Amino acid sequence: MPIFEILILLGTGVAIGFLSGLLGIGGGIIMTPVQYWLYTSAGMSPDLAIKISFATSLAVILPTAASGVWWHRKHHNIYWKPAIFMGIFTAIGGFLGATIAAHVSGSALKIGFGAIALVIAVRMLTVKVSDTERPIKENPWLWFALAFPIGLITGILGIGGGIFVVPVLVLVLGFRMRNASATSLAMMLFTSIGGMAGYIINGLDVANRPEYTIGYVYWPAWIALAIGSLGMAQVGAMAAHKLPGKVLNYILITLLIYIGLDMLGAIEWLVSRF
Repeated sequence: MPIFEILILLGTGVAIGFLSGLLGIGGGIIMTPVQYWLYTSAGMSPDLAIKISFATSLAVILPTAASGVWWHRKHHNIYWKPAIFMGIFTAIGGFLGATIAAHVSGSALKIGFGAIALVIAVRMLTVKVSDTERPIKENPWLWFALAFPIGLITGILGIGGGIFVVPVLVLVLGFRMRNASATSLAMMLFTSIGGMAGYIINGLDVANRPEYTIGYVYWPAWIALAIGSLGMAQVGAMAAHKLPGKVLNYILITLLIYIGLDMLGAIEWLVSRF
């Protein structure tokens, strides 16, 4: 891997580590576009590039989420009961979603990724985020009904699911933003394992993969991204503990809008116009 690619991935890892701890997202929403650009620029087919990007992102999310969870656990920000219950079902959905994605065209996955990001951003703009303590909805059937489809979608799109889980925990279950971010990270420990396993198993016999891949997971990129992200997840978690929920909400919305437009090709179109 060329040195400039390693530096880009290290820098991306630093960014996603901070945002992971801050917002409770895995960072796949950022890692995927960066990797996709690097791999296609190097001549890889778009179909293979998007699937390797998804799989490698899921693999990076596991240690990154674990780093953020370690800090949030010490400060009692995680609601463990829904985190474990929902995490199990997002993992099952993630495995099935990754299996589906392995048989779907890369262009369709890219468009779906961008479109869903924009839909969530619009919904988050309409919600009033509260920092006050309030009872959460403790209904296992509701948890299952939310967790399994989230896992399915995140497995298909190669992300840890925090970008979907945090809005759901806030909008549907009544979590404060800070607790939603922390609980989302705990769920991602399960989700990333399920999705990563699906991409590894379904990618073992795929032709033209680069060296040092297992299934669709590209380990040189994993190392660079993980090294950059681990320490910064702690820093992000510290910042999340201090920032108001409204600020966290607006950061998440801005990120969603940009990434959604980028994956749909709108950013490239605007740059070409100006």
